[in-house]
Amino acid sequence: MIGGLFIYNHKGEILISRIYRDDIARNAVDAFRVNVIHARSQIRSPVTNIARTSFFHLKKSNIWITAVTRQNVNAAMVFEMLHQTLALMTSYFGKVSEEAIKSNFVLIYELLDEILDFGYPQKTDSGILKTFITQQGVKTTTPEEQTKITNQVTGQIGWRRDGIKYRRNELFLDVLESVNLLMNSGGKVLSAHVSGRVVMRSYLSGMPECKFGMNDKIVADNKDKDTNAETARKKTNSIAIDDCTFHQCVKLSKFESERSISFIPPDGEFELMRYRTTKDISYPFRIVPLVREKGKTKMEIEIVLKSNYRAALLGQKIEVKIPTPVTTAGVNLLCNKGRSKYKASDNAVVWKIRRLAGLKEAQLTAEIELLPSSENKKWQRPPISMNFEVPYAPSGLKVRYLKVFEPKLNYSDRETVKWVRYIGRSGLYETRY
Repeated sequence: MIGGLFIYNHKGEILISRIYRDDIARNAVDAFRVNVIHARSQIRSPVTNIARTSFFHLKKSNIWITAVTRQNVNAAMVFEMLHQTLALMTSYFGKVSEEAIKSNFVLIYELLDEILDFGYPQKTDSGILKTFITQQGVKTTTPEEQTKITNQVTGQIGWRRDGIKYRRNELFLDVLESVNLLMNSGGKVLSAHVSGRVVMRSYLSGMPECKFGMNDKIVADNKDKDTNAETARKKTNSIAIDDCTFHQCVKLSKFESERSISFIPPDGEFELMRYRTTKDISYPFRIVPLVREKGKTKMEIEIVLKSNYRAALLGQKIEVKIPTPVTTAGVNLLCNKGRSKYKASDNAVVWKIRRLAGLKEAQLTAEIELLPSSENKKWQRPPISMNFEVPYAPSGLKVRYLKVFEPKLNYSDRETVKWVRYIGRSGLYETRY
């Protein structure tokens, strides 16, 4: 049966050592530390054999719990016992961590004496054990939990200090989005999503409370359902956010009940939220490729780039990268907008356009000369990739309102200067051809 049970920290230092049988020597502790915890290669198996001794181990956060035996035991039973031991510790003192084990080592030794008798598992049910081991475990709190408790008691806000003053109260809000797209040559979207961030810069006096609202679909659905055209229009302009995360300053209870983001902002720049959406994405650009193979030594690629955003907007920093075969000997390029050049080091044609207005087209033609090759291997065409920046949010996110309240210093929302900016950038934006 089980000869001993050891608990280590992530450095390999022994926290708990309980030997049940005489066939397990003290140096078994060091053998596991050297061969498993400090091993250079990755340990994939949960069972390690060292000098005819079997080590059954589990890792939970930064703790290793190990059962040691020199006999042929049932591995499933040993692992079940280890899992039950961890569950018992959790029921007595909460999260199993190095600090918790150090604070409760007397209780853990009592539990180990009841769980195993001469290496044979006995009682592992917490309900039975709590009837005669009545000692209460010492529950440790994380720094985050301690901060939360302190803030609840004192009312102190850890991310903003008192006494901040500015001559001019200003609030800057940037909606930064990254569009990821994979489209086939026929224009069908194979996969797409938008990853967004709301970044703020706060230069506000005192301890203001801000409220930020966006056109989330849940907000639109929670409003009264009217049948007039105006309400229908507003609902179609709403977006469906798949998931989001917030800065610690956001009051989550208000977001869940009212879907409004209420917060006391940190001073300076910070990230208010991150979000992701996969529906109703407005794709800023579409690439229409056309490839003509003229024998084995010539190829012609024609690329039409279409901008899909409003005519009043300007796309900037546009770069299209068109892969070419490895056997390319030379390329003749012709484009009606921007500049293009062949990069032999990348085996690609790079087409750069400084600015492109909405609802416009640009065209590039590349005549490629190929070296003769004896290989009949067909060229696997890598997708055309693209980089760009557009002054709108491709997900359709819009800031409905941004309000500031500061009752102590008595400056109003109207006296605060607020700036909102939308920037959409390319993530992995590819078109197959």
